[in-house]
Amino acid sequence: MNDKMTIKDMNLHYSEFHALKDVNLNIGAREITAFIGPSGCGKSTLLKSLNRMNDLIPGCKIDGDIRLDGEDIYGDMDVNLLRKRVGMVFQKPNPFPMSIYDNIAYGPRTHGIHSKAKLDEIVETSLRNAAIWDEVKDRLKKSALGMSGGQQQRLCIARALAVKPEVLLMDEPTSALDPISTSKIEDLAVELKKSYTIIMVTHNMQQAARISDKTAFFLLGQVIEYNDTETLFSLPKDKRTEDYITGRFG
Repeated sequence: MNDKMTIKDMNLHYSEFHALKDVNLNIGAREITAFIGPSGCGKSTLLKSLNRMNDLIPGCKIDGDIRLDGEDIYGDMDVNLLRKRVGMVFQKPNPFPMSIYDNIAYGPRTHGIHSKAKLDEIVETSLRNAAIWDEVKDRLKKSALGMSGGQQQRLCIARALAVKPEVLLMDEPTSALDPISTSKIEDLAVELKKSYTIIMVTHNMQQAARISDKTAFFLLGQVIEYNDTETLFSLPKDKRTEDYITGRFG
């Protein structure tokens, strides 16, 4: 399997705090990779390093090597281009306070697409790909803030897809949602991996077991174990992984 992203000997410090220690991971293309582990153990920190969101945090220092298709993302890669290629969906749906249509068209417009026909096509395709077109096609001009939480999260996924990324980072995308919306987002992620590489932080181990191809277990800033999801859950090699997935701690 081709690796889409590779992380080698990565360390991350927030000022004096050593948040990530010697992380080594190869992320396969067109797979869902899940990051699991207790709160505060570095999962989201690593996720945000993959599109350089941590650049915005004062005192954050990263060593090691993170590559996208073999290219060093902390080298001379343009950070705006990186964030176009590596999209992000956050824990809480965060639609812009504008119409559903303008939410989706926002990214393509900032990248220079202004033709109405082209934008119409991108909006429809993105909403279809996020499995929400049929629910919103008659109210594209209405505010996105009037949608339910589950719809808003699918809108945010559509918004991320509109700029045609290659990788989609999802930071606990269903933790604020009800079970039905959660299940829709899970089905959507499985559908999207045909075209995208998906990296998802989840607190929900069942979710990781249901939809991911590979799972990495984090503890105190370290990757304790990384394997095919089925193997990691059925035959964990490390006692700490086993304790976590059987609910003995965490």
